[in-house]
Amino acid sequence: MKLLLYSVIGISVIIGLLLVVLSMSSRKQPELGLLNGQLRPCPATPNCVCSEQQVEGAFVEPLGYTSTADDAWRRIKQAVVETGGVVLIEQNGYLHARYETPLMRYVDDIELRLDENKQVIHVRSASRVGHSDLGANRKRVERIRATFDK
Repeated sequence: MKLLLYSVIGISVIIGLLLVVLSMSSRKQPELGLLNGQLRPCPATPNCVCSEQQVEGAFVEPLGYTSTADDAWRRIKQAVVETGGVVLIEQNGYLHARYETPLMRYVDDIELRLDENKQVIHVRSASRVGHSDLGANRKRVERIRATFDK
């Protein structure tokens, strides 16, 4: 009985330490920003979505608008903040915001790029660590879209 108890405690400690290490490694700043005027492509892992990458599983529709570009940009910034994002950088039609999970404090990044000619806002949302996000970034983009479209 004691062996079982010690085993459970040992496994729990190992899992807890692993989660803490993952949370700490998510603090590392990833390579972000525009590349040749577009959002960077997603990595090969299924924890990222991007409207400027036509890869199955990673593609997400950009956010369209019919108002002025200034109004759309104001509304998208407001949608990011309302859905829990913290805007870190905003310059020349580019925005980088950070989201943090409540329990383990994992950090995810979202980037937006305004395309006034096509009247869309391109979006990229990615987890900093892990392999799969179980669809969290896609769901986040859809929450932002719903808030933006209100």
